[in-house]
Amino acid sequence: MMKFTAAHEWLVIDGDVAKVGITKFAAEQLGDIVFVELPEEGTVLEEGAEAAVIESVKAASEVYAPAAGTVLEVNAKLDENPSLVNDDPQCDGWFFRLKLDDPAVCNSLMDEGEYLEFIKKV
Repeated sequence: MMKFTAAHEWLVIDGDVAKVGITKFAAEQLGDIVFVELPEEGTVLEEGAEAAVIESVKAASEVYAPAAGTVLEVNAKLDENPSLVNDDPQCDGWFFRLKLDDPAVCNSLMDEGEYLEFIKKV
């Protein structure tokens, strides 16, 4: 199941684990991404807390935890190739995998259709 946040993060949820990244829309708005600072594995994140930082040629931006949980894994490929976020933001450009404290909180997030309507208003 894929969900989206108003802060332009996406989640692919499988049981109590979510893979998290930024949307194609967000990557396009940022421009060429030159650096990504990811959380450390084992980091406990509260919902809405800063989880990662993206630096592009245009600006720096934060990625927020879409739900509370513990970081299980980070995408180490982004250290050497942050442009993966531009090239394939909703697949190879993922940021981290999060073990969700309560997967049910993701039910209130937007599905793809709702997110597409949301970005039309941005």
